[in-house]
Amino acid sequence: MIEEATALDRAQRAGEAAAAAAVAAGEPPPSAAADVDLTAAAFFDVDNTMMVGASIFHFARGLAARKFFTTSDLAGFAWQQLKFRIGGREDKNGIAGHRDTALSFVAGRPVDEVVSLGEEIYDELMADRIWAGTRALAQMHLDAGQRVWLVTATPVELALIIARRLGLTGALGTVAESVDGHYTGRLVGEILHGPAKAHAVRALAATEGLDLRRCTAYSDSVNDVPMLSAVGTAVAVNPDSELRDVAKDRGWQIRDFRSGRKVARIGVPSVLGAGALAGAVAAGVAYRRR
Repeated sequence: MIEEATALDRAQRAGEAAAAAAVAAGEPPPSAAADVDLTAAAFFDVDNTMMVGASIFHFARGLAARKFFTTSDLAGFAWQQLKFRIGGREDKNGIAGHRDTALSFVAGRPVDEVVSLGEEIYDELMADRIWAGTRALAQMHLDAGQRVWLVTATPVELALIIARRLGLTGALGTVAESVDGHYTGRLVGEILHGPAKAHAVRALAATEGLDLRRCTAYSDSVNDVPMLSAVGTAVAVNPDSELRDVAKDRGWQIRDFRSGRKVARIGVPSVLGAGALAGAVAAGVAYRRR
């Protein structure tokens, strides 16, 4: 019970931190013109929903190309995570380790440097991986005068770059602790994943005056059912098999932009979530530093 309460506290803290960061970095609210809807908004997951593959994996590839660590480290430790996920042998200590070290590969680096690299890596590895269909859905909400936020386990700095390049309002992402403009390698709360996303959406709605019953959320993963359940309209985009079943049971909309409606993810295995990838990257760096 204590462990569950602690996990809940971390998820809530992560959500509240993500909402605060989104408000601080986002565009100012639109004026109350006749064509602006201030109480409705849309929330989009990123990995395999807005973008083909996992954004943190593409980011890590870009960092590997810049000698932050080697591509063999990235592949090797991602494979270890894949085996854990398939075999079901990932224990609580392992999960906690990934949470605590998920961003250790940028520990000590200036925030401005990582943001600058994120801009470069987006252009190199992410810009051409945006799902046109999902981008059109986001534009539909913008055209209706609604604000649109990304909600992702990816570090908020990278999430904000993606949102800005797509012309969206802002992003809710994992918040990494920084002191004097440098990353400490620790997270605020935990990775923005699962229930933490729902906490973030609710916290942002409270701050921005949104009516969640009038809001819409989009995701590909069953892990995001808490976020999808927090709004009035839920849409499963490129859903995994479990989310497809949930969507059918609950009468949620389903949009699939994959060729032949493939269940397999493109760019990263479906069993590897962004949080696991971040942990795999960090584990590789920690291993090499021994």
